[in-house]
Amino acid sequence: MKKIGLKDIASHVGVSTALVSYVLNGQAEEKQVGKEIAEKIKQAAEELNYRPNQLAKSLKTRKSNTIGLIVADINYRFSSGITRAIEAEAKRKNYTVIFGSSNESSDKFNELVNVLINHQVDGLILVPVEHSEASIASLQKSDLPFVLIDRNFPNMITNCVLLDNYKAAYDSTTHLINQGHKKIAFINYNNRLFNLQERNRGYIAALEDHGIEPHPAWSLFVRQNHYEQDMRKAIHQLTSGSKCDAIFFATDRLAISGLKEIVNLKIKVPEELSVFSFDESEAFELFSCPVSHARQPLEKMGKIAVNMLLDLVNKPGVVNQIYLETELVAAKSCRE
Repeated sequence: MKKIGLKDIASHVGVSTALVSYVLNGQAEEKQVGKEIAEKIKQAAEELNYRPNQLAKSLKTRKSNTIGLIVADINYRFSSGITRAIEAEAKRKNYTVIFGSSNESSDKFNELVNVLINHQVDGLILVPVEHSEASIASLQKSDLPFVLIDRNFPNMITNCVLLDNYKAAYDSTTHLINQGHKKIAFINYNNRLFNLQERNRGYIAALEDHGIEPHPAWSLFVRQNHYEQDMRKAIHQLTSGSKCDAIFFATDRLAISGLKEIVNLKIKVPEELSVFSFDESEAFELFSCPVSHARQPLEKMGKIAVNMLLDLVNKPGVVNQIYLETELVAAKSCRE
């Protein structure tokens, strides 16, 4: 079978080979190619089953048109959601995404970074893990562009697209206070990731700004590798003795684990206890009532990250840090 080339497509449509090249390389807008002609070229390429020679293209342009993506744990809703968003935007820009999951391991994170570099990706989009500062510092010394998403290290100046975790936690806690709650507990992971530390800070600040003294017994931290075991103890502690009237979970996974124990204890939500989650989960649909949550703008984050990275590919050296806000989704799990 004859291999279809740019000349074949050009002949089929009746345009120049250069015009075909512009369209198929994602330069149609830059080269001011008309939308109708561009669409005809794309349609012809599909009809003729055109397959670009990526190796030849890479040697010529010194670009592989691939992006490396490392997420922290593909089982997180955040990870699967941000991966879909990044793949969609990359495809729109004629880039392919190669991704892996570090499973919250700094060793695996470093290994994946090296694997993707060896695959000659044009740049990296990374969700860093705890203790991965050395890998990030090493990347900063290289020529490979990269963008951090979701998490960063405040002592390192890097290109990143992040949530304003402090504001999100502050606004979420304020929402619970405005609902009439005074005894608000907060459950988070016991680690030093900056994004989670900022959620702690936002929670405490909201209480203090509304004249509520933070109760040490209501700020609980669970171990990442034993979160279900620790969650059982935390829920028992918070629902017996000096009871809280609302629980704010710092992640959706923690919220799911907490809700399981709340159901086991036959605690009525929201009649006896209000529940709020940072981020949403499909599993919430299985609960007896819709769960109030702070929704992360995954599509927006993915789109910005891809475009920021491609800007760096073309113009290295620029440092840009973008902070996004969550959307507060009020539901029936919080008492009104």
